[in-house]
Amino acid sequence: MPGAEKREKRTGLKTGHYRSGPPQKAGSTREERASVKYYMIGEVETTDQSWVPDYVRNVTGMVERWGGRYLARTPKAEKVEGERKPVGIMVIVEWPTKEAATAFYESEEYRPYRQRRLAGAKNEFVLVAGEDVTNTAQIPE
Repeated sequence: MPGAEKREKRTGLKTGHYRSGPPQKAGSTREERASVKYYMIGEVETTDQSWVPDYVRNVTGMVERWGGRYLARTPKAEKVEGERKPVGIMVIVEWPTKEAATAFYESEEYRPYRQRRLAGAKNEFVLVAGEDVTNTAQIPE
């Protein structure tokens, strides 16, 4: 198949096959290859506004102290494709590691705020690895 040989050479992958594990960079150490940023992506549809001011006031700084960084917290989301309708507030928080994200989420410090958010909103959150399993995209470090 023309082009497949070129893709295989460029990516180091046989067409249609994926290599598991972190991207391999020339000259990088095992620790550098293992450090992948993670993104907590959430949709929050508030059903009771009473928890929101206290949550925003306290959790914003808490996230930053735990190593996270808000990339987005906004109702401005436009559907580009698919059947799902975006709801409420979209939240994206960047974390230096999966462990940092889960440590924050499970912390005693965050627990009362998480419980109030869960009681006062419909929530969908996912934790996404900042990696390309095909090893072809140039993801900034």
